[in-house]
Amino acid sequence: MTAAQRPVVFIHGLWLHSSSWGPWVEAFRETGYAPSAPGWPREGETVELARQQADDVAGLGIDDVTNHYASIIEKLPDAPVLVGHSFGGLIAEKLLGQGKGAAAVAIDPAQIKGVLPLPLAQLRAGLPALGNPANRNKAVSLTSKEFRYGFGNALTQEESDALYEKWTIPSPARPLFQAAAANFSMHSEAAVDTKNSARGPLLLISGLEDHTVPDVVTRSTLKQYRTSTAVTELRQFEGRGHSLTIDSGWSEVATAVLGWLDEHGL
Repeated sequence: MTAAQRPVVFIHGLWLHSSSWGPWVEAFRETGYAPSAPGWPREGETVELARQQADDVAGLGIDDVTNHYASIIEKLPDAPVLVGHSFGGLIAEKLLGQGKGAAAVAIDPAQIKGVLPLPLAQLRAGLPALGNPANRNKAVSLTSKEFRYGFGNALTQEESDALYEKWTIPSPARPLFQAAAANFSMHSEAAVDTKNSARGPLLLISGLEDHTVPDVVTRSTLKQYRTSTAVTELRQFEGRGHSLTIDSGWSEVATAVLGWLDEHGL
């Protein structure tokens, strides 16, 4: 198996459309991979359609999305590299733990079961959904101000607003409620098989200015893998917030990911 044939599946998180991975898909294709960026179940094919059809994704949970991507992976010619951002990172971790990927990169991944830190910044970033229990089975949108705090805090106001207009979509609130209650649920959908030593390599990436998934949360995630002998590494990016996959510095992160994959023969 060569890198020229290796499938790569990009998995987005809440409030961003799958097409936001476009520059990554192109960069990975130019490097010789076979990348794709499928949307979540019932997600509109374009940002505009996703905004018009918000209720279509209402009520989706972590397992719904994980199983959706698992079914896509089953149709691929070989095990892919999984690259996920935010809740997409959590899903990439779940799929890797289930043996459905050759490797995974989890960028600012949502907290998995077992992660205890809950910084105030993260609480504030989650309030648009978590602030109202009635949102659990609804699709929720961010305002430009909420996006600025949760995603674009390390950017200029102008860049944050431009990204908000270009990529944001309504997203199901249920995954946030599931992650928030994970440590109080015996069979939480936010649980990941962190003890699997037979899985492929995992790279966790943290933006040190991230409000939505603060660095302390990603470092705690790393500790959850301490009993696994499989490769698990952390890369931190100074001055970067939750927008690091879509903002003007995206290529720095993508280049680091490509370099890591090359180091591990992927």
